[in-house]
Amino acid sequence: MRIALIGMGRMGRMIRDCAADRGIEVAAEFNTATIAQLAQCDRMDAVIDFSAPASLPALAAYVQRTGTPLVSGTTGYCDEEAARVNALGSYAPVAVSANFSIGVAVLKHLAAEAAALLPDFDIEIIETHHRMKKDAPSGTAKLLLSAVNPDGTHPTVFGREGFAPRTAGEIGVHAVRGGTVAGVHTVSFFGDEEELSLTHRAESRRIFAIGALKTAEKLKDAPVGLHTLDELLFARR
Repeated sequence: MRIALIGMGRMGRMIRDCAADRGIEVAAEFNTATIAQLAQCDRMDAVIDFSAPASLPALAAYVQRTGTPLVSGTTGYCDEEAARVNALGSYAPVAVSANFSIGVAVLKHLAAEAAALLPDFDIEIIETHHRMKKDAPSGTAKLLLSAVNPDGTHPTVFGREGFAPRTAGEIGVHAVRGGTVAGVHTVSFFGDEEELSLTHRAESRRIFAIGALKTAEKLKDAPVGLHTLDELLFARR
């Protein structure tokens, strides 16, 4: 299997290292300085993108031209950019996720089920990442928010200050930054005199890299369209 990598930061380098362990050839690498060269790249078995929104025009043109399956792990897209990524599912198999950890995929399911079973509980989401992470809240926190608030009917508060009490139905989302934390996400449900918390801790970025590579392996033979991690990673093992 031959893949192209876009974004050669810490995640990109980790994916490259893990690819070698899985017998996957990284046939091309691109970063912000070389992204224009993607226009000369032939079709691959998959392209994995962990870069930045600025790479989207070149990436979109490549997928449209070649039909290469796309694994997109880039975060920080605005609504219009996110829609453009999703639209690439008209040209190739596409999987988009803020987090390719299998554990986080399970956490999303558990949080959604807990929210449905505990409709009167207050919900808070706290995410912690290393000091170098640029976007806040994390893409994974937003993923979890969509799981517990699928219809968008609950107001969301990003951090708190001042003297106003918590309003009924609101969901709090909080970002913590420091050190070298790979990622910790907790969804807490607070009721009267009881609390339920679900937590996922990433000890290394390696879990994200392996998840992205497993997704690429599944996506290689998938039909054109948008595909979920549930469909690709959990379908009847």
